[in-house]
Amino acid sequence: MTAIHVEELRKSYGDFTAVKGISFEVSRGEIFALLGRNGAGKTTTLEVLAGFQAPDEGPGGGPGGGRVRVLGLDPVKDRARVRRSVGIMLQEAGFFPDLTVAQTVDAWRNFVAAPRPRDEALELTGLSAKARTRVRRLSGGEKRRLDLALALLSRPDVLFLDEPTTGMDPEGRRNTWEVIRDLAARGTAILLTTHYLEEAQRLASRMAIMDHGVIVASGGMAETLAAQAGRVAFEPSSPVAPEDLPIPGARWEGSTLVCRVADPDLAAQSLLSWAGERGLRLRGLEVRTATLEDLFLDLAADENHENHEKEVA
Repeated sequence: MTAIHVEELRKSYGDFTAVKGISFEVSRGEIFALLGRNGAGKTTTLEVLAGFQAPDEGPGGGPGGGRVRVLGLDPVKDRARVRRSVGIMLQEAGFFPDLTVAQTVDAWRNFVAAPRPRDEALELTGLSAKARTRVRRLSGGEKRRLDLALALLSRPDVLFLDEPTTGMDPEGRRNTWEVIRDLAARGTAILLTTHYLEEAQRLASRMAIMDHGVIVASGGMAETLAAQAGRVAFEPSSPVAPEDLPIPGARWEGSTLVCRVADPDLAAQSLLSWAGERGLRLRGLEVRTATLEDLFLDLAADENHENHEKEVA
């Protein structure tokens, strides 16, 4: 059932190592989110998996950059076979601006074995009404939907999506999410990168977070977030110091007091009892479990702390 296998992947450009020995797998019918800040190594990883780049070579030209397989095949050596079963939606696509949407799809179909019908691809991505529109007149979000339509022409068993909903309006983003979910339900393995953390949290069952070329957190989405601290936040109706609260570690964020806790519901009950005894109101009380944004912020805070310690040393 494994569709994508990455083992100790390394990829360098001269003296700069973009990917430093990462490993993960994606199963058929699974949506896997590969996350991280700009420059983390995500796009390089996708380009290796798509066969655009080869892993590093070892001494004497032997294998030194790890092992990568897509549907059991080497995406570089078996590129032609892999491409028949893979759809790719990278951050930027080269369109001919004076072609219409329909003409663009028709031209692309010539490069795909047994492609979807043009009208089916356009309907799937919500572009039927734009069939006669020239590409240069499309919005940024509509161009991303055209990217997706082209990626789906081959009815792929594996789909690589690099920032698929950038520039889309909320309706277009939700519709694209439904297309992605439906593809996964039909057995397509999907590797997704996105800066919209809500998108990753809604779509992916598992994820890995990259930073400076390494994976710094990984696992099931629900299990990973459950292990993170939740959040309770409020604005006190009267002056209060963080150390006065019944929950340790509270801090100010502007005019809001924020508590990071393992059990936010229990913490909120404790705070409400404490406030009631003192006649305080907790304005704008927010109680929620951890999100991917919290995890990113925690990782960034850990990195800043480590950097500070190095500077002091």
